[in-house]
Amino acid sequence: MSRTTQPGYSALQILLHWAIAALVLFQLVFGESMSMVSRAARRGETAAASDITLASAHYWVGIAILVLVALRLVVRLTQGAPAPASDAGSLMARAATAGHILFYVLLVAVPVTGLLAVYVSNEFGEIHELGKPAFIILIVVHAAAALFHQFWLKDGTLRRMFVPAR
Repeated sequence: MSRTTQPGYSALQILLHWAIAALVLFQLVFGESMSMVSRAARRGETAAASDITLASAHYWVGIAILVLVALRLVVRLTQGAPAPASDAGSLMARAATAGHILFYVLLVAVPVTGLLAVYVSNEFGEIHELGKPAFIILIVVHAAAALFHQFWLKDGTLRRMFVPAR
């Protein structure tokens, strides 16, 4: 993924980052309803109306995440990304790159496996469910790294995800 000399991210990049983050958080909190509806269907039972509503929302939010991630990738490939804000070392830079790549992989693979579970085979649902703990771990590490940059290195990395470059 390309890097540019821009000092920060564009308003569109920041908007996409936080919109996707909010949608992923929604999925993590309310995604269990999809499992409840699937289990009820396998047993020949009727799921609770709230679970049906949240399962439908889970489906459509997953689609929205996939579309927004595709847009985010196009924007990143065309606009690039700023260089790291600090000279914290090549190991940290490689870890940040690996983390971002892993986020992109999960942000594509988890919705795709969810769709495959719905349209191809329930077995993809087991793979899809592995996304939740993977996302939680990655989000915790990502947030910890952002806070480390903000309060220990004081290099402005976190600010770049709130204030667009000019």
